[in-house]
Amino acid sequence: MGTTTGHTIGLVDGVSLARADEAAEGSGVKSMPVSENGLSVELLEELAALAAEKTAAGGLRLMGEGGILPELAQHLMQAALEAEMDLHLAEESARAGGRGSRSGGNMRNGYRAKKVMTEVGPVVVNVPRDRLGTFRPGLLPKYARRTGALDEMVLSLTGKGLTSGEIVAHLAEVYGMATSKETVSTITDKALESMAEWRTRPLDSVYPVVFIDAIHVRIRDGQVANRPVYVAIAVTADGYREILGLWTGQGGEGAKYWQTVLTEIRNRGVKDVLMLVCDGLTALPEAVGAIWPQTVVQTCVVHLIRNSMRYASRRDTAEIARDLKPVYTAVDEAQARRRLTEFGEKWDSRYPSISGIWERSWNEFVPFLSLPPAIRQVVYTTNAIESLNARYRRAAQACGHFPNETAALKRLYLATLALDPTGRGRQRWNNRWKAALNEFDVLFDGRLTANQV
Repeated sequence: MGTTTGHTIGLVDGVSLARADEAAEGSGVKSMPVSENGLSVELLEELAALAAEKTAAGGLRLMGEGGILPELAQHLMQAALEAEMDLHLAEESARAGGRGSRSGGNMRNGYRAKKVMTEVGPVVVNVPRDRLGTFRPGLLPKYARRTGALDEMVLSLTGKGLTSGEIVAHLAEVYGMATSKETVSTITDKALESMAEWRTRPLDSVYPVVFIDAIHVRIRDGQVANRPVYVAIAVTADGYREILGLWTGQGGEGAKYWQTVLTEIRNRGVKDVLMLVCDGLTALPEAVGAIWPQTVVQTCVVHLIRNSMRYASRRDTAEIARDLKPVYTAVDEAQARRRLTEFGEKWDSRYPSISGIWERSWNEFVPFLSLPPAIRQVVYTTNAIESLNARYRRAAQACGHFPNETAALKRLYLATLALDPTGRGRQRWNNRWKAALNEFDVLFDGRLTANQV
């Protein structure tokens, strides 16, 4: 199947079961019982008996070539097409004043076979034709070669980290479909429009905390190189994670770049951010001060710890982590300074770079020490971020590298939808949010509730 077969099919209501029941009641015929989905219980029992018979014979197959579901799908689609043609001819006859086919009205004119890729496997249906060529089936538009549900399956598999080649192989193995990487790419390109809407959707008026983090992907721009993709993750006023957006960068972005990103977020409705947490983005605090002057910029403590461990031997990491804990759990700056001095006295002879990391980040780290314990937990606990980054990294690494920035953003967006179909990536931040919420409102002089719409 080539890239020209890009149209998809949306199943239509050929003959309403409700109308069939009404007709049966009007004619005095007792309607047959149906399932919750409107299917005849008698039909379901017959299918179950057929499945049991094939199982006993050792040949039961649900999907793919020779499966029960493709055969059922073929019959249902064929019946729907026939019903559409009957309705079309009846409407044309009514418009022509009831004239029959013998007096020049429209009529059936054979069939044309059409192979369709469905979510249960390929099926072949005979599309009815009419003599005047005015029949346009809603079930199978002119160039449609696959169902909308199949497109959704491909988008879901992409979001879960499968490459185009792996999806092609999966469809061939499980469903007996012969497709191509180009077709998979055509399907996933349909996500670009929804991604544009997602990146410009309205946001809440105030967020207690916004984290800005980066993952690195490989993009071919003349030559393959690592490029950062920045993700803004907010904690909402009701204690959930929300993904605000994705932005590509070159690395080492300046204040102008960050002011553009933050202005975009502000223009989407964000009036205030109480705290913004980041790691080593030197030009970001300046941009934050221009957009939200009252926002506190805080260095991510988890990143400080992680960066410290890069300089330590694996055999010492557990002990170093224990010795660093008194620094970031200190009650105030003075105590934290004493604990860092003690750490340096013990470890600087072997790992002098670790103390240097904390010294260089001290001014952005200090605000953390003035926070109440409930807010410290919100700012420090990054499980919701790490789980998201892990999903993003799997999706990116599966591809090796991307041809351009748009392809990278598309794949990460689909990974976001795999977490949450709304694209917000909602996940409860912690189980003690109410305490933190009250502390935020007191510490930041009521800005959290005053700015909520």
